[in-house]
Amino acid sequence: MEGKYVSTHPEVPGEPTKTGTAILETATATIQGFGPINKIHQHLCAFHFYGHDMTRQVEAHHFCGHQNEEFRQCLIYDRPDADGRLIGLEYIVSEDLFLTLPDDEKKFWHSHEFEVKSGVLFMPGVPGPIQRQDLEKVAKTYGKVIHFWQVDRGDTLPLGIPQVMMALTRDGQLYENLAQDVEKRYGVSFAEEREKRANMEGLAHGIHPLANAGSNGIKTVLREVDCKPVESVPRVFV
Repeated sequence: MEGKYVSTHPEVPGEPTKTGTAILETATATIQGFGPINKIHQHLCAFHFYGHDMTRQVEAHHFCGHQNEEFRQCLIYDRPDADGRLIGLEYIVSEDLFLTLPDDEKKFWHSHEFEVKSGVLFMPGVPGPIQRQDLEKVAKTYGKVIHFWQVDRGDTLPLGIPQVMMALTRDGQLYENLAQDVEKRYGVSFAEEREKRANMEGLAHGIHPLANAGSNGIKTVLREVDCKPVESVPRVFV
């Protein structure tokens, strides 16, 4: 897919972190536990686009931990270093769990089969044979992604309402200059990985027709509703 892509990392407004704040953080870090964060065991790099606008593509760094064999949850940052901004989150479920979802929920989830087998989803710094062991499992999953921060348009703060994101499902969708930028920075070749993953098995039942927004696109909108108390209900319950 051809188009203009500019990797943007806008500066967050505010005063630089003060020495006192840094010292306090160091002190509390030695006392408190960080159980949920400590469960994070892997870093995945992938690409998301807005559910209603495929031209808005974002590099997404996932830091994930398993809840169990069929469910993992990921914090998503715009970059993997200490200055990365938390821009969203993703839940990843097995095919079996996805199939238990109500039909009107399935449209919010995307398949991972193409992302994995095409080579564009990868683990930075992890040798190919090792990462492919886990990615064989990821290829058989679905994910639900919400982004809170629209860094692709240069927002310096998380503005607007959260948006459902989608993932790549076929060739020709990802911007070439975005792909080349990531390949260069991480020393990877999507084409070479694609060849090495050619024999991976995908979803046992194929990609569900209601997944990936049913191929129609999906946009999160804000709608005002009448919140006046219902007269027939005692106000103590309203």
